[in-house]
Amino acid sequence: MWLKWLPWRFLIKQAAQANDFLDPIALQSRLNRFAQPSEVTEPIELLRAGVLFHARGLINTRAIQHNLDWVWPYWVERQFNPLDDAFIPRAFSITHVNLTHRNWTAVGLPDVDELPIIDPRGLVTPFLDGWSLDFWLITKEGLMLIPSKLDAVSQKLDFEKGLCVQTQVSHEGLSLKSHVEVLKNEDGPFCRITLQGETNVEATLVVTLRPYNPEGVSFIHEAALSEDRTFWLVDDDRQVLFNPPVERSRFSNYRRGDVLGLLLSDAEEVEMTCEVGMVTAAALFDLSPGKARKIEVKVLLGEEPEFRHAHPVLSEDSEQAAWDAALSGHCVLKIPDQQVQFLYDAALRSMILHAPEDVYPGPYTYKRFWFRDAAFILHAMLCVGLTDRSERVLDRFQIRQTRLGYFHSQDGEWDSNGQALWILNRFCVLTGQVPKAAWEKSIKKGGEWIVKKRHPDDLNALHAGLLPAGFSAEHLGPNDHYYWDDFWGVAGLQAADDLCLQYGDDKAASQFRQEAKNLMAAVEGSLELSKPLRTWEGIPASPYRRMDGGAIGSLVASYPLQLWSADDPRLRDTVLFLLENCFVKGGFFQDMIHSGINPYLTLHVAQVLLREGDPRFFDLMQCVAQFASPTGQWPEAIHPRTSGGCMGDGQHIWAAAEWVLMIRNCFIREEEDVLILVSGIPSQWLTEGSELSFGPAPTPFGDLSVSLRAEQGKVHVQWEGAWRKNAPRIEIRLPGHEALCPDKGMTEVEIAYP
Repeated sequence: MWLKWLPWRFLIKQAAQANDFLDPIALQSRLNRFAQPSEVTEPIELLRAGVLFHARGLINTRAIQHNLDWVWPYWVERQFNPLDDAFIPRAFSITHVNLTHRNWTAVGLPDVDELPIIDPRGLVTPFLDGWSLDFWLITKEGLMLIPSKLDAVSQKLDFEKGLCVQTQVSHEGLSLKSHVEVLKNEDGPFCRITLQGETNVEATLVVTLRPYNPEGVSFIHEAALSEDRTFWLVDDDRQVLFNPPVERSRFSNYRRGDVLGLLLSDAEEVEMTCEVGMVTAAALFDLSPGKARKIEVKVLLGEEPEFRHAHPVLSEDSEQAAWDAALSGHCVLKIPDQQVQFLYDAALRSMILHAPEDVYPGPYTYKRFWFRDAAFILHAMLCVGLTDRSERVLDRFQIRQTRLGYFHSQDGEWDSNGQALWILNRFCVLTGQVPKAAWEKSIKKGGEWIVKKRHPDDLNALHAGLLPAGFSAEHLGPNDHYYWDDFWGVAGLQAADDLCLQYGDDKAASQFRQEAKNLMAAVEGSLELSKPLRTWEGIPASPYRRMDGGAIGSLVASYPLQLWSADDPRLRDTVLFLLENCFVKGGFFQDMIHSGINPYLTLHVAQVLLREGDPRFFDLMQCVAQFASPTGQWPEAIHPRTSGGCMGDGQHIWAAAEWVLMIRNCFIREEEDVLILVSGIPSQWLTEGSELSFGPAPTPFGDLSVSLRAEQGKVHVQWEGAWRKNAPRIEIRLPGHEALCPDKGMTEVEIAYP
């Protein structure tokens, strides 16, 4: 205890000044003045992740820029090329990190936590934050096919028989295909890479071990080829299996340079160590002119008690069976737009893949849990019938709740309790189930935490009655009293009200109902008092902010929470401000932190427009679709010139969830006690003879399927509901037509079109 009495601040200041450094205490004080006073300056979880991220970036500065004769990942080849749009000058950059092509695609199996990733040029990283495998062709004359150095390749996501990423490259008579998937047998999961090389001259197919991944350097200190030449042993703990056995072998270390320079030599080597941690290796296989040859590479993914040298095998249909089981009962989409169809089907599989037990917003950078991302991803899963998978994640919420009732994924985020309570209630609403008895204590504590966390209503400040300043959704800016947090707080208290009523606790329900009204009144009052600070009507990010890109968070009052009516002028003014000031190339560009075009936030704006009946929603949908990768994925934010990822995970599952929710709401959405059908169906999908369908989709009233058929100048809209009680009120709002309110009992209408 005596340590806290030491004058740490004085000692740190004196030590810094004695060595001609800036005073870190004074610097921190200056930085804090840009934000509202907060009990958490920045979440320790983000600080830890940032330190690790930039530690690698610091290593990258040592390894890359004076070794550009090596073969590096696609992002390095672009970002370090002075003639490329992705080029970033490095003079005063302390760390070199991937800021222009943060794109990758995970492969895996449902309920398997291991998620190998493949970059846009086919580089395979089997393990989280680990080394990679790359694949080249080289002729005896020295002509090389190296995918990361090529301007274009063909890559696609194939899910006809499971889930795999296929990459195909061709260059001057050389052709190489890779097929990457995860399989599983009785011994555990493994990544299988099937390669096919074809040339018009004698050449060599190269499987090469690389000490890096899409983030940068990942050390390899030793590697060896087995005596029977059927596997590499990497750092004495991982195996890479070959079939057939390796024909020729090359190894190198940092001092000797990349193994690339040894491919044409006769220096056969079977092992290598490197104190720097930059071992490279190459397994060589001969190709004959005009004859395609297949090579199979497998990487065991699980933690094995001992090494096995035999190649894992399994039946051909086991992978498909795993996916069929995971997709059982899901909401099926059928539309004529093949790109939108593909993106929906890919997004479904992305969500399943990233919910093995908890739910992750990404396979690499974001392979951890946040309540914020989980709320949106789980909502999408519930809305398309992936109920069981969602339920088991919800059952784990309690283990992350503190004794005081805080649903904690990281410090300083005051939106999480509202999100946790809201999605628990949405589970009950969409499934028709009563809340579990095991959830009751957690729900009540969660609601009470929101109540206790609020500032007093009589505080003489613009944030009177609001939640404290916090880091919140980090794309909103520095610590502040974010309306985003408060809207989620209102929704969480409303959810606690609904859930307590179902538990039969009318007293608690009444208290939460009143507290929700009190918090909303505080928000309304704060907005009114802060009006003089703004020159634009709308809802800013906080009462202390002018209108800027952070206002995107305040749209949560419309989507998904529906706390305000769809035509509230404050929502309309906010959307108008964002469209006029914060959009680049048709998508929402967030200047703060993301500094890129954000797919899921663009879809938030689209959802608000759809709810209001504004046809511009479809333009935003099309923009997001065009920004998808060839494998149907979106990074968290997109570079406006390269269209590559510039922020966050290269496969962002929140974005995938928003795409699924966007499609669902185009066909079926709810407003209080009304189901609104087909309000987002564009005319482009309704050509003569076209057929569209969506369902069965869970709704608050039961599962519903909707179909449309265009023929002879009419659109036939049909629906079929498995209602839990009486059929709800239904409205048909086909864009460009007046709303129809069919009588109860009707299941079809005809609309003249166009």
